[in-house]
Amino acid sequence: MSGAPGGGLLPTEDNLVAGFLRSAAATPEATALEVDGEPWSYERLLQISSAIAQRLDDHAAGDAPARTAVFAHRSWVAYAGLLAALMRGHAYVPLNRRFPVSRTREMLARSGSRAVVVDDASLPQLETVLADAATTVIVAPTAEDVGELRRRFPGHDVLGGEDLGGDAEVSPAPPAQDDPAYLLFTSGSTGRPKGVLVGHRNVTPFIRLMARRYGVEPGDRMSQAFDLTFDLSVFDMFVAWEHGASVHCLPEKVVMKPDRFIRERELTIWFSVPSVGVFLQRLGALKPGSFPSLRWSLFCGEALPAEIAEAWQSAAPGSTLENLYGPTEATIACTAYRWEPGHPEQARYQSLVPIGEPLGETSAMVADPELRELGSGEEGELLVGGPQVTLGYLDDPERTAASFVVPTGRDGVHYRTGDRVVRTPDGNLHYLGRMDGQVQIHGYRVELGEVEAAIRDVSGVAGAAAIAWPVSEAGAEGIVAFVSSDDALDVKDVRTTLQTRLPAYMLPQEIRILDDLPLNPNGKIDRKALRALVESAG
Repeated sequence: MSGAPGGGLLPTEDNLVAGFLRSAAATPEATALEVDGEPWSYERLLQISSAIAQRLDDHAAGDAPARTAVFAHRSWVAYAGLLAALMRGHAYVPLNRRFPVSRTREMLARSGSRAVVVDDASLPQLETVLADAATTVIVAPTAEDVGELRRRFPGHDVLGGEDLGGDAEVSPAPPAQDDPAYLLFTSGSTGRPKGVLVGHRNVTPFIRLMARRYGVEPGDRMSQAFDLTFDLSVFDMFVAWEHGASVHCLPEKVVMKPDRFIRERELTIWFSVPSVGVFLQRLGALKPGSFPSLRWSLFCGEALPAEIAEAWQSAAPGSTLENLYGPTEATIACTAYRWEPGHPEQARYQSLVPIGEPLGETSAMVADPELRELGSGEEGELLVGGPQVTLGYLDDPERTAASFVVPTGRDGVHYRTGDRVVRTPDGNLHYLGRMDGQVQIHGYRVELGEVEAAIRDVSGVAGAAAIAWPVSEAGAEGIVAFVSSDDALDVKDVRTTLQTRLPAYMLPQEIRILDDLPLNPNGKIDRKALRALVESAG
């Protein structure tokens, strides 16, 4: 599907976890992870991860897909769980207790996973998540009363920390050509999340490329601002672990205001969505010289305003700033642009930093609606090809066929990003916006169609529309929705019910009732008119 030959095994080194295992062998006492203020050495993290992997294998269901769910959030259990999954040759499936429990249940069911590693804070949701699920192995490494858990889950095999003792040594087998390393779910226009399978052969070469590009060393201290359900988190962990560096997980409450954390932890590599820079600038926290320890400042997930790039560069004068770009379907980041301080002419389109040139073996083309390549200066859809193009969508061949295509005059499968771009004569790509109803909210990819489908389902109305609002150069900060209804509609009740269906970043901050939704001359919902309504109200 991705253009690579099927069958056969990849070299053992092409397993995503191989870099971590090398670093654990070379520098066992070095810090691999700091989470909740507690440092974890490579040796300690390897031991607990190996123990979890061994016990999962001991109790595995023979007919289950090779996928292990990790129902944990910003805890050591989350990191040990995903490493354990990879060590046993499984793809890890990150789940997030901050999402509506119904959404989490659907993700787990669709993944087919029959093994779950769970932390204490996620345990209260587990009963609902596992409702009607087949027999599942549950590993709760920090649970105080495993007996009580076994009584709560009589149809499942429950293991606690006391069951993880003894020696465990796991040697991952070489992955097959199309073995996935992880499965992520992104917003879908049909109202259902899309499952994206990312293979070892997609992600491992990328990790190595990035580790070389940024000269990662054992003394580096890398940020982890992203949730594990966000593919950019893979960069933080595995680029650091490729060369014995340490990962520093930000507490939830400081993710959007990390200035003090950066200084106190003396981070050397920062990676986040541009919204973090926008927020810090508003607070006056990007003072010159604020982040003296940083040597790399990396941004991805949203458009990066040049103003924010300049302000951050001033705050981290010893760092080099790069703007990265890439959809989940093209494995984390597939283009990059290195910012040159003091040269505002770089941001010639919408005052945004370019997304740059393709990384590694990635190819990029700007195409017209017939998928024919356009020339320099012509606007079109960005298509990307190469080894980072992923394995397609989980159990959705129709959507896979529509999004993963062979363009006119090209060899190999390319992913249709849906992003509108232009290539300038210097070879750099510039992001101009979306070609569909997708928006970025604090870096999360949101299909407005999914929000609208949920509103129609919850409210019973036929007409619903959603727009991103307010919008800045970096992206959207929220959503405003509109419904067409002649009957009295309890908007508060609708929004409360939506909280059980949609993650917080997809939840409309306001729902307005209109007699009729405005239409354009083609009979489609006039979103410009809806945006004008919001603007006129301030």
